[in-house]
Amino acid sequence: MYRRIIDIENKLDEAMFLFGARQTGKSTLLKERFTDAMTFDLLNNDIQKRFRKNPELLREILQLKPEGTLVVIDEIQKIPELLDEVHWLMTNRNIRFILCGSSARKLKRSSTNTLGGRAVPVYFYPLVSAEIPDFDIFRAVQNGMLPRHYMVDKASTRLKGYVDIYLKEEIQQEALVRELDGFGRFLEVAAITDGEILNYENIASDCGVSAKTIKEYFRILYDTLIGYEIPAYTKVMKRKVVQSPRFYFFDVGIANYLTGRMSLRPGTDEFGHAFEHLIIQELVAYLSYTDSTQRLSYWRTYGGQEVDAILGDAKVAIEIKSSEEIKPKHKKGLYTFGEEHPDARLIIVSLDKMTRLSNGIECIYVYDFLRMLWNGEII
Repeated sequence: MYRRIIDIENKLDEAMFLFGARQTGKSTLLKERFTDAMTFDLLNNDIQKRFRKNPELLREILQLKPEGTLVVIDEIQKIPELLDEVHWLMTNRNIRFILCGSSARKLKRSSTNTLGGRAVPVYFYPLVSAEIPDFDIFRAVQNGMLPRHYMVDKASTRLKGYVDIYLKEEIQQEALVRELDGFGRFLEVAAITDGEILNYENIASDCGVSAKTIKEYFRILYDTLIGYEIPAYTKVMKRKVVQSPRFYFFDVGIANYLTGRMSLRPGTDEFGHAFEHLIIQELVAYLSYTDSTQRLSYWRTYGGQEVDAILGDAKVAIEIKSSEEIKPKHKKGLYTFGEEHPDARLIIVSLDKMTRLSNGIECIYVYDFLRMLWNGEII
């Protein structure tokens, strides 16, 4: 068992939308933190059928409960019509709700009751390093950080099952695409672009479909919480910078499986890509869990100089290298960024075990960096 960092109790007021990809541990978290809550699991076919046929059943059940009762509805996107009943119960009976889901697509695309803005959206992520005793960076880079995947020595079978389940349940059942085989091909191409700048035309060419279709496919990934974009840092000082976002799957293990990176070896380009993805994954979760106002972006000039992660308005610039020894060439992007943003804190996170300050750049061993991050010492 892992003690999750998210302070979900203090985020709950009248109601909450708790969004997170499948198997991140949402249901387990809610059972542990809210032991007295009344729960309806819409993955249960019998419960789903009854509520789909008669959404008013929820009102009938809860009118018998005292005011202030906490109710958890798991996989709320299965029956968006229930939100009308939720709204009524909040307004007239002061019932509190946690509405849990692995997809926001139906809620966004349908004329769904948004509860008058009274439900706070909260996002839940795979495990983070601070939640795992004796955290192993190499296991995490290879397996990813979904609890069921991280805990085993070899996660390939579980990763295969996860991708198959995702395709069948999130895509096929929700009828999001007509050609499931074509979407499967898109997933493989998207995995190759994981951590790279998005170019819809190139991806469309590789998949044999239109750029418009590719944009819609990416929107499906975002709405079903399987991927996200990291925007470019676009403030121009001296050098012209790239404006397009980068794409990441929500968990590095998923990207590894889709690209066939099942036996990563330190020192290879493949390991370096996965290592960078994992650190980005940690930064995304940290900023969300701490309710930070600092935006995560990346910086790249048209001349090829780049920095992997920018926090806030050039407050912190982080270069991510899987090397066991930091060399001068690894610092070039940070030096260039520092010339344009002299007040920025410059950091390289790597497998170099000698944490130190080198010519204005903090070279931080990855385990030290992750500890500092979750202790609030990075930003």
